[in-house]
Amino acid sequence: MKRHGGYTGIGNWLWFPCRQWLGPIRRMAIAILLLVLPINASTGNAAAGSDTHVYLLRGVLNVFSLGLDQIAARLQQQGITVTTANYLSWPSLANEAAAEYKSGRTKNIVLVGHSSGATALPDMVARLDQLGAPVKLAIGLDSVFRTSLSGRVGRYINFYVANGNGEPVARTKQFRGDLENVDVGRIGVGHLTIDKNEIMQRKVISAIDAVAFGRAKEVSMAPQTEASATKQGSGTDGAPASSSR
Repeated sequence: MKRHGGYTGIGNWLWFPCRQWLGPIRRMAIAILLLVLPINASTGNAAAGSDTHVYLLRGVLNVFSLGLDQIAARLQQQGITVTTANYLSWPSLANEAAAEYKSGRTKNIVLVGHSSGATALPDMVARLDQLGAPVKLAIGLDSVFRTSLSGRVGRYINFYVANGNGEPVARTKQFRGDLENVDVGRIGVGHLTIDKNEIMQRKVISAIDAVAFGRAKEVSMAPQTEASATKQGSGTDGAPASSSR
């Protein structure tokens, strides 16, 4: 009995200090973990932008639209989902985007196209509207053919080079949204450089960030008079303009 009692006494003598040390040790361990584990300052932005999917459409030959790859890399650094493909893939991409939208994985569908990729954007916008997945933002970079818009899109920005091969985008009576035609020829860009120009890339990314993170939209180059009238005639809720081109 003494031996058992003696053993218990030693156990208690060891146990009580352990209980006293447990709190400080736990606090020290938490402090070490906070110092060791990386804290990513952009984590909040990445979570906010994770429900936006950007589809980048290259032109006829992928080698002439490499600026879209630079835009894609910058967007991915912000945590935004990006898919880059040739413009010929737009029908399958539209089906993919609609499926993601309906499943809830994607909240904001964004389209960006260069050259023939920009020419295909109105078709993709119309298809997505038919599939019940409206486009939040579409940005065309110097479409080589005159195109017209139908369907729903929150904001459509058409950057084109008026003194080159670029064309403004027209709207139809079936179009619902905000259309801006912006001539960027005066800043010194051409058809093959518009997607690679630093100013243009910043404009594209800024417009996408406005959708993904709720930041103020910014397009410094004033749109053409006819596009301005179109924009003023449509509300932020996507109501049709009072006049059409």
